[in-house]
Amino acid sequence: MDTMKLYRDWCENAREDSDLVAELEAIRDNEQEIFERFYTALKFGTAGLRGIIGAGTNRMNIYVVRQATQGLANYVLNKYGKGAVAISHDSRIKADLFMNEAARVLAANGIKVYITRELEPTPVLSYLVRYFKCQAGIMVTASHNPAKYNGYKAYGEDGCQMTDAAATAVYDEITKLDIFKDVKLADFDEALASGMIEYVDDSVYDSYLEKVLEQQVNPGICEGANLKVVYTPLNGTGNKLVRRVLKTIGVEDVEIVKEQELPDGNFTTCPYPNPEIREALAKGLELCAKVKPDLLIATDPDADRVGIAVRDYDGSYRLITGNEEGVMLTNYILSCKKESGALPERPVVVKTIVSTKLINKLCDKYGCELVNVLTGFKYIGEVILKLEQKHEEDRYLFGFEESYGYLSGTYVRDKDAVVASMLIAEMAAYFKKQGLSLAQVIDELYREYGYYLNRTFSFEFSGASGMEKMKSMMESVRENIPEEIGGYKVVKVSDYQLKKETDLITGECTALTLPTSNVIALNLEGENAVIIRPSGTEPKIKLYVTAVGKDAADAEDICKRLVDSAEKIMGL
Repeated sequence: MDTMKLYRDWCENAREDSDLVAELEAIRDNEQEIFERFYTALKFGTAGLRGIIGAGTNRMNIYVVRQATQGLANYVLNKYGKGAVAISHDSRIKADLFMNEAARVLAANGIKVYITRELEPTPVLSYLVRYFKCQAGIMVTASHNPAKYNGYKAYGEDGCQMTDAAATAVYDEITKLDIFKDVKLADFDEALASGMIEYVDDSVYDSYLEKVLEQQVNPGICEGANLKVVYTPLNGTGNKLVRRVLKTIGVEDVEIVKEQELPDGNFTTCPYPNPEIREALAKGLELCAKVKPDLLIATDPDADRVGIAVRDYDGSYRLITGNEEGVMLTNYILSCKKESGALPERPVVVKTIVSTKLINKLCDKYGCELVNVLTGFKYIGEVILKLEQKHEEDRYLFGFEESYGYLSGTYVRDKDAVVASMLIAEMAAYFKKQGLSLAQVIDELYREYGYYLNRTFSFEFSGASGMEKMKSMMESVRENIPEEIGGYKVVKVSDYQLKKETDLITGECTALTLPTSNVIALNLEGENAVIIRPSGTEPKIKLYVTAVGKDAADAEDICKRLVDSAEKIMGL
């Protein structure tokens, strides 16, 4: 790829966004900066697009968004002959601009567009696709990435993020297009006047909330519980809907983290707005120290993930991991439905392969089928779809992934922090009425089943050289499977790229039926495990460690040994 030629083309043609014009001029004599922006194009995959905002084919900008949307339009027209697409956005920089540009492209191609008047959570976009019976959906978001990123999640007609086959078909269409010459573009105001672009009516959001409220396990439990909550939307989309649903179920005492209440794509109080990390919750924890709530709830910028902190025995606040949230919610839903007689026959819980094995114990206890899927909530959505096709969607109870994504109900097909926030508050009220805190609840589960410590470690590899480094690292692990990790024998290897599972004790090989993915799972003695996978949305390799101990200290010691050994195996 001739990066200098591409750069000159952009200097000549990319004149509509003054920020891009200024950036292109600023890098005129910097070959390295030009190379980083043009050595590749952002690849459209099952997670859509994601990249740093700026000029170039390897950046998020109006031209990349337009090209991707023209490819999506071609895909929709080729498959359906006509169609409709729903679009929304979060609080990211230029997110509303990217939404409007996508709408212009679709309208110019004769595709009806439903767009939101303001920012909305990602699960709402999934709902809109299903509500309007669209053929596709677009959510402009970079989820929990730093402020310099933006992205573009693409959805299929079922409200799930696009499958591998659909994303590949869209990508094939995109690669046929000249980014400047082959994109159709309508005037936004004219398309709005003609009805090709239509704003979503507020009544649709009311119907979404009705579906959320249908997922209550113990309606009315929050009334009289005197539950006190601190909530932060992390300057994102959760503010209105999360507060509304909490008030509706009877949680009256909600304190908002004022510095993080309103939309702000610069995320000045938490440079990495991810509820998985303590830094993002710092302002919330400061407020907790002052007002002493029962729990802190934090939703990420596009409100599909939710993290919590709970009051500990000494009055401080304990961060709860994504796996622990999933365990507690699964336990709450299964135990309460069992007690009330509302547990369906052959209930189904779904989790990703990197999420905690403690769920296996709960599912065994309640006679629940556990389905393991690849990382990515679309795979949980696919399980729901298959149940729906057999008219068995009522069997689905809960789905989750360790990265703080949860869904109860089948009204959307993506993780939903609005319904999760509601269930977390309901769960806290339920146990509070029994004299228990959520800290006591998770500790009791550990005492009953063993201490399952799950940790995720990320290693960043930026730029072109970083991508090559990640590729060679995965190849090296795949070709040199270790006999032991941290003193624990490797007993089974699941390679989701080669689609085979090898029992190293018996030598037996079996085929893996999940979709192909660059993931290597090393299962060890004692239910311990190490899983290695490149991130699908960031230039990182992730290491997932499961350490099972007698107690927290024992599990921590095992985890340290596993991590130290795994890093050596990975060549870090």
